[in-house]
Amino acid sequence: MVVETITIPFLLLIISSLIPPILTVDPPLPSTDGSDFIRTICNTTLYSDLCFSSLSTFANSIHNDWNRLARVAIYLTLSNTLHLVSYFQNAYSNCVDHGCGGGPHNSTTSALKDCLENLKDAVDDMRGSMKQMKELVSTGSVQTFKFQMSNVKTWLSAALTNEYTCTNGFEDFHDDGSIKDDVCTRVEDIKKLTSNALALVNRYADKTIP
Repeated sequence: MVVETITIPFLLLIISSLIPPILTVDPPLPSTDGSDFIRTICNTTLYSDLCFSSLSTFANSIHNDWNRLARVAIYLTLSNTLHLVSYFQNAYSNCVDHGCGGGPHNSTTSALKDCLENLKDAVDDMRGSMKQMKELVSTGSVQTFKFQMSNVKTWLSAALTNEYTCTNGFEDFHDDGSIKDDVCTRVEDIKKLTSNALALVNRYADKTIP
């Protein structure tokens, strides 16, 4: 009887085929579209879920760029504020022009007019911050960069103040509750976006300035 001899190479081949596949699977590659970067930075903001949900759609253009992240956050806030101003002007134009049920001097009419002016001022502030972000000279002197970033922060802070002034104008009365609730709810969303944009600008400044 002939006994077949199993050679060592053949034995090793059999053993290797029995090793669980998981041992030879390459580890997953990290996200390359910037979504992980956005999530990490957004976790440092006050409204982290809103931050990520609003900015993650721009992940492919942001990648891991701190400057782009801050600029997109400001642009997104500006765009939403402009849309809100347009909405208020269309929805409440008759109220602003002729009074909200109690004449042109009705408290809701006054608060709504003031709020619109506050939001328009906030838009101007955001435009100022956006313009400064586009003109940043990160390769210049540290003092120049600090001055420019200080301007961006000042304008965004002013925008946030204007937004709070808008909603504060509705606090002392309870008539026309539907208008008050609509305005305050919508402006509250803008406040959160502005707060996040300011936080991301602060993170960018901290990261860039040694």
